[in-house]
Amino acid sequence: MGLGFRRQFPIAGYIIDFACPEKKLVVEVDGSQHGQADSAVADTVRTKRLEQDGWAVLRFWNDDVIRDIDNVCQHIVIAAGLAGTP
Repeated sequence: MGLGFRRQFPIAGYIIDFACPEKKLVVEVDGSQHGQADSAVADTVRTKRLEQDGWAVLRFWNDDVIRDIDNVCQHIVIAAGLAGTP
């Protein structure tokens, strides 16, 4: 679909799991350690900072990626504005 994602991409002092610079789209994949309060606060601060720079941030749990990759991909395509594109 022409989305050029880069893995472990640096943005605003953070290392992003996956970034599509052309669409200013960030995809973060979180494990169980991110369910803790400290991680949730850090994620919120990180997301807010990235959004201030114009990036859209999507977060998915590891389990979602493993068990429902089609739905995860669908969310990414929609967020990239490519829904309905052949």
